[in-house]
Amino acid sequence: MPEPHTEESWAPFSNRIEFNFAHYHFVRVQTSADQINDALDMWAASTLHQGFHDAPWQSEEDLYETIDSIREGHVSWKTYKVKYQGPLPSGVPPKWMTQEFDLCCRDANEVIREQLGDKEFDGKIHYAPYRQFENGERRFSNLMSGDWAYKQANTIAEDEKTLGSMFVPIILGSDKTTVSVATGNQEFHPGYISPGNITNVARRAHGKGVLPFIFFPIPKTKRKHRQKANYQRFCRQMYHSCLSVALQPLKSGMTTPEVVKCPDGHFRRAIYGLGPYIADYPEQVLLTGIVQNWCPKCLAKPHDLDSDGPDPILLRTRGMTEFTITQWDPGTLWDDWGMRVDFKVFTFDFPRADIHEMLSPDLLHQIIKGTFKDHIVTWVNELIIIQHGHKKGEEIIDDIDHRLSAVPTFPGIRHFPQGRDFKQWTGNDSKALMKIYLAAIKEYVPSDVTEALRCFLDFCYIARQNSILASEITRLQNLLEQFHQFRQVFIREGVRETISLPRQHAMVHYPNGIVLYGAPNGLCSSITESKHIESVKETWRRASPKDPLPQMLKTITRMDQLKTLKNKFERRGMLIGTVTWYTAQILANETLPTEESNDAEDEDKDIDECGPLSGPRVLSSIEMAKTRSKEDVFHKGPCINTILVYGYPRCAEELGPAINQPTLQQCIRKYLYDHYNPAALVSSSFIPVEQLPHFSSYISVYHSALARFYSPSDLCGMGGMYRQRIRSNPDWYDGKGRFDTVLIDVENTATSINGMIPARVLLFFSFVLGDEVHECAFVRWFIPANTAPNKETGMWIVKPEWTQEGEPSLAVVPLHL
Repeated sequence: MPEPHTEESWAPFSNRIEFNFAHYHFVRVQTSADQINDALDMWAASTLHQGFHDAPWQSEEDLYETIDSIREGHVSWKTYKVKYQGPLPSGVPPKWMTQEFDLCCRDANEVIREQLGDKEFDGKIHYAPYRQFENGERRFSNLMSGDWAYKQANTIAEDEKTLGSMFVPIILGSDKTTVSVATGNQEFHPGYISPGNITNVARRAHGKGVLPFIFFPIPKTKRKHRQKANYQRFCRQMYHSCLSVALQPLKSGMTTPEVVKCPDGHFRRAIYGLGPYIADYPEQVLLTGIVQNWCPKCLAKPHDLDSDGPDPILLRTRGMTEFTITQWDPGTLWDDWGMRVDFKVFTFDFPRADIHEMLSPDLLHQIIKGTFKDHIVTWVNELIIIQHGHKKGEEIIDDIDHRLSAVPTFPGIRHFPQGRDFKQWTGNDSKALMKIYLAAIKEYVPSDVTEALRCFLDFCYIARQNSILASEITRLQNLLEQFHQFRQVFIREGVRETISLPRQHAMVHYPNGIVLYGAPNGLCSSITESKHIESVKETWRRASPKDPLPQMLKTITRMDQLKTLKNKFERRGMLIGTVTWYTAQILANETLPTEESNDAEDEDKDIDECGPLSGPRVLSSIEMAKTRSKEDVFHKGPCINTILVYGYPRCAEELGPAINQPTLQQCIRKYLYDHYNPAALVSSSFIPVEQLPHFSSYISVYHSALARFYSPSDLCGMGGMYRQRIRSNPDWYDGKGRFDTVLIDVENTATSINGMIPARVLLFFSFVLGDEVHECAFVRWFIPANTAPNKETGMWIVKPEWTQEGEPSLAVVPLHL
């Protein structure tokens, strides 16, 4: 490999300028061909004006040719023709019987090798199944921590030819998506692939953890033919045949070890195996060959999926399917077993593959969109109308929307200006509504409704954790039983006749699914849906309307090549600084880094309102920014980082009145007394003002802080860490100011909530006293209104705390505890 920063190291480009130009236009802003030509023309004009050579490319085609020559990340697409092979009817057959359909796919083996060999996954991959314990209790997290991978590895070890091989689970996912609502006919059906060895966090990240490898053909026909059995049979069989063809390159590696390069640079013998499949219910029906409304994982009857009968519901298995097909006629299989036998499921072509077991829990469609938005929210509105009549009911629903819209702005809390009544819902919208909906409907619905929603939300928050303890799985099961009990209110009140819904029934299989596959958030359809954006929607916009798929596939390949090359250059220290700075250093023959850098915190450079944080679990702590900057400055390690604001008075005597908080200086003096007298028997609240420490230091004011803390129920990092931007800004976008509420760790007193007290941040500031830097927050305290959470909602109700003089209870607290 050429030394970094040489002309050869930038191949197939000549230098960083050329690479950044290509990456900027093709990946970052996704410039059209005409705009690329305009940019090249200006580049050429600029070089000619200075008496130098022409631009490196004459047109966008020249640029594309250079991108195509990138060796890194290149896995090409192939197109196969698929055609109906059955008997033709007399007369003129329907068009779909004679038409050829395009199956577009990549070599699945090459894709998996490309992913396994990516150095970005070094330290984020497990080469063998493992069992993790915490204080003697089993913990489930990544796929390789579950029982399924463990059993597969044991099976592989029984064969002397495969003994000692690394097991590589193949995670699959597929889902139809529409790119043009206007025409209603621009549909694509992509499939994605991922090695199950990488961590859940790596899979969810915007990288190569999940890649498209197949675009299924979508047959079209006239309305009169769509309901005919032979057409539907053809569509199902074509789907499974295409999936089988696309996965054939992996088949030999499922029984005979193949040598693969891993992220750590070592080569290992690997055995592949089809693993969890990520799919929504309609896709699950198609994958498993069951009858609509039946469960794809068990034999529960469609009219009573959540039966409380004495006998446990039998799980479907590949062996059971193969046996029953030979024992009963198609009609009996349809009626009593919910099975179709008119096509062959693709897993029959591969060893150790059971499609019923492979189906993974899907938080997005089963829990968030399905049970919560489509079921509970709809049922609550219908219940209100039934109980109060249409006119009064609509008024109550409007008031619920008003409550939702009144929720203050906060990181991770979605603001609903018009309530929840809007047309285009996303998964993030539903997740945001879940956080505030329970409090909004309180007092408008029977207690069983709020308790049902409380149990459901608790179930959801446990299931969404990055890692789940065995005891939490038991609690998950108990919450599900309570939810099933309380949800009967919708039947009693006439909202529903029965509650037998496949997506809601899927919750029954979550405890077992977690034991098999680890935490569900690593196998959620939100991962594949996010890939739709870059692999389908964005590439479609760049393609011409006529026959866009071949153009889209070419764009996907080029994007992968440029992204992979960029990662390589970053690891070698070749993309440090700006292009101008870097070029100046090269021309001046300055020494630049030549070693690979593997910064575990790279993904944290872009600081948003909130988001996951990489790295292991650490104690929450706080650190102010050390440099003055108009931009967010991120300091590694558990901390809070802030942005310094100019224009405030520097002394406490003037700053307090300026922010309408005249007691600020007194509160600072109380803080200093407690800080320097931690063992004092008397609190600063009882010390006369004249005996408090004197304070005259200059103060620096900040409008925000970045908190980092352990929050496993959120979309957190590998160690369960999460970050949140806390605001204390008197001049927010609406002009009313924004002062966020926080939870502050205190001793477990009668007024605390599990050792924490809520407070509203009125000011972030810092000052220097002697040799010590003090980083503080000026807060207003809140206290619990009761000694326990509300029984129905399980939520604490808090109220502002007041002093004996009737003044708000204020305090200065350190950011470092």
